[in-house]
Amino acid sequence: MVKREREYGRIFLMKPFREYHLLKILHESDMASLPMDGFLRRYFREHKAVGSKDRQEICETLYGLIRHRGVVDAHCTKPISWKGRLESYLTLSTKESSHLPKHVQVSFPRFLFEGLTAAYGEKKALEFCRCSNEQAPTTIRINPLKTTRDALIKRWEGLYELSPCDQSELAITFKKRINFFALPEFKAGLFEIQDEGSQLIANHVKAAPGDHILDYCAGSGGKTLAFAPKMGNRGQIYLYDIRPYTLKEAKKRLKRAGIQNAQLLDEKKLKKPGIHNRMDWILLDVPCSGTGTLRRNPDMKWKLTPETFTRLIEEQRKIFDSALKFLQPDGKIVYATCSVFPEENEKQISYFIQKYDLKLLHTPFLSFPKAGKMDGFFCATLARM
Repeated sequence: MVKREREYGRIFLMKPFREYHLLKILHESDMASLPMDGFLRRYFREHKAVGSKDRQEICETLYGLIRHRGVVDAHCTKPISWKGRLESYLTLSTKESSHLPKHVQVSFPRFLFEGLTAAYGEKKALEFCRCSNEQAPTTIRINPLKTTRDALIKRWEGLYELSPCDQSELAITFKKRINFFALPEFKAGLFEIQDEGSQLIANHVKAAPGDHILDYCAGSGGKTLAFAPKMGNRGQIYLYDIRPYTLKEAKKRLKRAGIQNAQLLDEKKLKKPGIHNRMDWILLDVPCSGTGTLRRNPDMKWKLTPETFTRLIEEQRKIFDSALKFLQPDGKIVYATCSVFPEENEKQISYFIQKYDLKLLHTPFLSFPKAGKMDGFFCATLARM
């Protein structure tokens, strides 16, 4: 039997094999701590029988259902199940939702919608929620140590639909998703996948040859890869993260990119006095709610709670306090999030300024998701008085 599937206005066919895996993913991801994109990578590695076409159809339906789960739930028969949600989603029309509360119409938890409205007004909150329910663009950052943007655009001319980004001089956006990791240009280290907003955050680290820079919540090194070329492999970059497995990935990426002046720090190395009071720049891309990137992981909006924000705000303050001892007297610290909430952004900056007697060096950067454009990010640069 072949089912008709409808992605909120788009109709295509879903086979029972695909439906089985879709429901299995939904059930298992509910109990996982990983964001959906990470969970899917692991799931498809473990289920080789799910081919590329199957994966594409499963993911399109999956993300559509999760994005619009609020509206779907409002039309589901109780008790709600994932199977019931799927059946409701396949037959639902946007016209059937105009009578619902506004936070349900845009499929956002009430507390998130109310927080956005309090911070930015209802109109901007609605725009943000609707945009967060769209598919995010795919953007790359070229590696200026190995190529130029014009050279790569010329190389791909006629092969892919792409365009240079407006604000980052290294960014290219693709109109359609492709398997970037299989491209010879990727394997040669000519580019990395990175949202334009994330690239702009990295640009706030005004790295120069000879600097000592600490990427304190480095993850797999995405922002280090962006600012490192400015140093010409002179000076030293230190990468630290509490998750050792992410630093292993960073090591591979740094090697592929041709960056030779970086070293990874573990807890033991972090305690060596030689790096205290030494950094010209510290980048703090702190753990946050991720609300600026919900287009990429829409499942996270259903996992966030008011308690999550309370925990994250306290964690961000602890990280800032821990990192500050590495800053030299004239050094600068860039605090960044992929959140749009003032509690994680402007209010934290005010707290840091007051508690540590710091000064704000420029107007903070804040971006909001827009169709075909960058995700939501925040950053501010601080220094000692």
